[in-house]
Amino acid sequence: MTQSPGVFFNVHLVSDSTGETLAGVMRASCAQFDNILPIEHSYFLVRSPRQLERVLKEIESAPGVVMFTLSTVDQRERLESFCQERDIPCVAVLDSTLDMMSRYLQMELNHRIGAGRVLNADYFRRIDALNFAMTHDDGQQTPELRDAEVILVGVSRTSKTPTTVYLANRGVKAANVPIVPHVALPNALFEPGAPLIVGLTISADRLISIRRNRLAAMKEDRATTYVDEEAVRAEIIHAQKTYEKHGWPVVDVSRRSVEETAAAVMNLLASRRAQEA
Repeated sequence: MTQSPGVFFNVHLVSDSTGETLAGVMRASCAQFDNILPIEHSYFLVRSPRQLERVLKEIESAPGVVMFTLSTVDQRERLESFCQERDIPCVAVLDSTLDMMSRYLQMELNHRIGAGRVLNADYFRRIDALNFAMTHDDGQQTPELRDAEVILVGVSRTSKTPTTVYLANRGVKAANVPIVPHVALPNALFEPGAPLIVGLTISADRLISIRRNRLAAMKEDRATTYVDEEAVRAEIIHAQKTYEKHGWPVVDVSRRSVEETAAAVMNLLASRRAQEA
């Protein structure tokens, strides 16, 4: 019996807080369907009109499903009207629950951002980690990479960004650096006392499928080495040789969810901490 191919689609998660509740609802919903492969686009701590406008541009470039938890009325209205004008499905995941509770309690919502978060040391640790992840995404701010607890490296579209964001939601300071042919990796990865470096690998077939879906979402149909089978296999082999050369542990993300990849990374981090102790 031939297994039907997976259905790829974009899911945009927009939150003015850490997005943990939003991500949990999305993944629980997707678990109810067979052979679907959501491509997560996460936008957390979206609290200003300027931040939201950047999110809207991303949504327009890769249409899909939009799920959000925004407390500010103006932000909600802007996002909803934007999606309605473009016929993009959009849902506020907590609205029905909040509406039911409001009617039962006969109380109005306070519309306070992040009201569900207790402001304790753990909360601020997560926020700090999330800010670090976003600031050091895709090889940015390389001089500060030494401040990370873990750095993920891998070729394009190996779930580096969503995994670092998920790790940040668990309080882990994570950064990610792309492996690009003929581009040197930052020196911070090779300095004495460098953070844990974890290489992400993936099967060529799976990577090509993800990249083709990405190009289709961007309405890009020009021939490119980005999805050329020979070029993609060469990228993966180059990355694997890099991991072997430097003795970096490797996590295969071919059939792993972001949560599973993050769990594997956290296990590696725990083992390193135990060895250092």
